[in-house]
Parts: sequence; structure tokens; C-alpha cells
Amino acid sequence: MAWRSCSVLLRLTGEEVLRGPGRGARCPRSFQQRCSFRKVSRKPEKKMEEEFSPAPQQAPPAPPRAFGRLVRPLVFTVGFTGCSFASAAVWQYESLKSRVQSYFDQVRADWLDRLRPAKRGDARKEINQWWNSLSEGQRTVTGIIAANVAVFCCWRVPALQRLMIRYFTANPASRTLCWPMLLSTFSHFSFFHMAANMYVLWSFSSSAVSMLGREQFMAVYLSAGVISSFVSYVSKTATGRFGPSLGASGAIMTILAAVCTKMPEAKLAIIFLPMFTFTASNALKAIVAMDTAGLVLGWKFFDHAAHLGGALFGVWYILFGHELIWKNREPFIKLWHELRTRGGGGSGGGSGAL
Repeated sequence: MAWRSCSVLLRLTGEEVLRGPGRGARCPRSFQQRCSFRKVSRKPEKKMEEEFSPAPQQAPPAPPRAFGRLVRPLVFTVGFTGCSFASAAVWQYESLKSRVQSYFDQVRADWLDRLRPAKRGDARKEINQWWNSLSEGQRTVTGIIAANVAVFCCWRVPALQRLMIRYFTANPASRTLCWPMLLSTFSHFSFFHMAANMYVLWSFSSSAVSMLGREQFMAVYLSAGVISSFVSYVSKTATGRFGPSLGASGAIMTILAAVCTKMPEAKLAIIFLPMFTFTASNALKAIVAMDTAGLVLGWKFFDHAAHLGGALFGVWYILFGHELIWKNREPFIKLWHELRTRGGGGSGGGSGAL
């Protein structure tokens, strides 16, 4: 850029000097000596060319500088994880606070149902019965599955292809780095890919939610999606194998690893081979070994780095993270309680009793 500016400046200066004699005007000899365009007109250009000729060779950045692009994703990962667990703590606080009111609302609804005559073929009532028959974990992941189905449908709209590639695929070489780390967790292009992931999530949802609670489960799931995407970024940057990734496998691996770590003796089976059973600990070891081999050998069918990142985060959270993060949320809850009590005004008395 500097070389181009200097050359333009010299070209404009030369035009002004050469126009003078063309119009019949005489230039003083002293002026010609100061300009000396006859003898030195080409020398500045040669000097400039010699001075700036090595610049184009130094233009390509060195590979280690690519890791600088991971600073923003790292900050986003830490910040989003903290916000997820803080929001889950507030959600749990508000749920406990409104439990009494919900109990009275339920009693009132049951009383009204007894007064109203039952309608045959009432679709809404059948949906409510189906919803109430689900476990708390299945009800929790229903929203996640619905979001994945909605994003899958958006992939089928041609007008949304560029938007989907930019925001719903995670790629460290892309211009948009942060939000795709989360949005790609809800993105599937293949129906089989989405069906397999949602089936595994549905299968482990009851155990995971009963173990963690729905609020903590959602915080772990969303954080796992971002953390696994960041591990994938690091692996792609280190190996130079850039490419887009999408799918909920990283977050689901966290849930699977958490359940297998908490209940290592639980019996698992493959859907197509129900006669063969194995323990949860052996299943986790086999999955980690396969993803490690895929990462080392450079298999490209799956994002093995994201799988490993999700699995390691699930194991770490059960062994250490639950004690470090969730068990130490009490100061934040007290702060939230004080802020809510001050903002509630007259309702502060009711909140203080909680």
C-alpha cells in the first residue's frame, strides 16, 4: 500500500513538470535544477522498487499467527459458560419460589376439570395426557429436539443457504467465529445424523436430568456445545485441516460421558443389537478410544476433536465441575435474591421467607 501511494505521488509530480514546457512557458534554470527531472526522474522509482520489492514475499502470515484468531472464541466460551450456569441458578431459584403458586394453580385446574364434562376426542386433552406421561428429562429435551428439527427444515430452504453456512456451521477459517459455536450444536444437514443424535439424547435424558436437574442439565448441555466447538477450533487450527462442522454430537457426548461416569455399572445396548449388553464404563472407554484414533489418524468422517472435547468435559464435570461450579452458586443466588427483593418492593416480604 505504501509503494502504491509513493508511485502515484511521483506520477502526479511528473505530469505537472512536463506540462509546463508543453504550454509554451519557460521554466527558470534554477527551477529545472531543483526539479532535475531529466536526470533523476527514473532514479526514485528504481530506489522505491528496490526498497519495497521484498514486501510481497513477506505478505503471507506465518502459521503460528493463526492461533490469534482463537482468542475471541476462547473469551466467548468462558463467558457463555459462566452465563449459562448463572442463568440456570436463577432459573432454579425462580422455579422454587413459584412452586407454591403452581401447586394452587394445579389444584384449581383439577377442580375445574371435574366440573367440566369430558369431551371425547379432545386433541388438547390427549396431548396433555401424553405430555404428563413423559419423564422430566424427556420433557426437558423436547424443546431441544424441536429446535433441531426447525433448523433442519431451514437447511431445505434455498434462500437461506448462505445464512445457514455462515451461522450454523462452525469453522475457524470463517469470518464469523463465536455464535456458530453455539448455533451449530442445533444444526444437522442429514436426516440420519439428526435422528441418531436425537435418539441418543432422548435415551439418556431421563437419567441425566434426574441426576443433575433440568436447570443444571440445560447449563451443562449448552456449555458443552460451545466447549466442544472450541476444542474443534483448536484441533483444526493446529493441524491445518479446516472445514465446517455441525451437529449436536459434542454436547450429547458430554451428557453420555456424564451418565457413564456417574453410573459406570449401568447396562447399555445398541438399538439394532439388543441382545448384546455392556457396561456404561466400557462403552465410554470404547468411544473415547475410537475418537482418539480418529483424531490421531486424521479420519474426516466425524469431528473427533469435538467428540473428545465433549466427552472429557462430561467426565470432568461429574468428577470436579459439579463441586467447583454448581455447589458454589450460593453467593450468586444471595446476590440475585437481594437484587430481586429490592426491585420487588412490596413483594420483598414474601421473597424473604424463601
